[in-house]
Amino acid sequence: MRQNVSSGSPFESTVGFSRAVRVGDRVLVAGTAPIWPDGFVDPDPKVQTWRCLEIMLEALEEAGGTPADVVRTRMFITDAAHAEAVGEAHGEVFSEVRPASTMVVVAGLLDERWVVEMELEAVLTG
Repeated sequence: MRQNVSSGSPFESTVGFSRAVRVGDRVLVAGTAPIWPDGFVDPDPKVQTWRCLEIMLEALEEAGGTPADVVRTRMFITDAAHAEAVGEAHGEVFSEVRPASTMVVVAGLLDERWVVEMELEAVLTG
C-alpha cells in the first residue's frame, strides 16, 4: 500500500514530490519549509520551526500517524545561532517521544528568508 499526502504546495506537481508518503507502517515527510499559505515567512527561528512542525504533523496525521510515532527528525538551519530556538520548539513537541534527531548547519536553503527546514520519519505502531 502506498499513500501520497499533498500539502497543496504548487511545487508538488512541477518538481514531482509529495509532502509525505506512507508505505505500510512507515511515513516519510519531505523537507518542509516555514511558509504560510499566503507566502509569508516569519523571520523568527522558533516561529519558523513551529510552522515546519505544524505542516509536517498535519501531513503525518493525514497519513494516519501521531507525534508519538515519529522515530527520526532532521533539522537544517542556516546559522548555529538558531540552534537553541529551533531545539526548543522541537523539544516542545518531542520531549517525551525523543526521536533520533539531527541538526545540521547548512550554507543556505532554497529561499533566503528560511532559517530552518525540517523533515521527519515515523513508524505507525497503533
